[in-house]
Amino acid sequence: MTQQEHDAAVAAFIQARGVTRCPTACAVATQASVAEPDRLALRRRDDRLEAIREERLRHAASRGFGIAATLAARSSVH
Repeated sequence: MTQQEHDAAVAAFIQARGVTRCPTACAVATQASVAEPDRLALRRRDDRLEAIREERLRHAASRGFGIAATLAARSSVH
């Protein structure tokens, strides 16, 4: 793919999907200068994902899954 073809493909993708900014800046922490509303949205997203992760861990632990249950099962086998 030539640079010209690549640029055309990117432009077509952006036009079709309506992407207006770099998705990486919204998905992960960056060293770039990011506007305050975007930083707030990223923090809220991180908080929401962390809460989901913690809830899944609590649910798994309540059902006997997780590191403690795995270690206990392994130690009882030996």
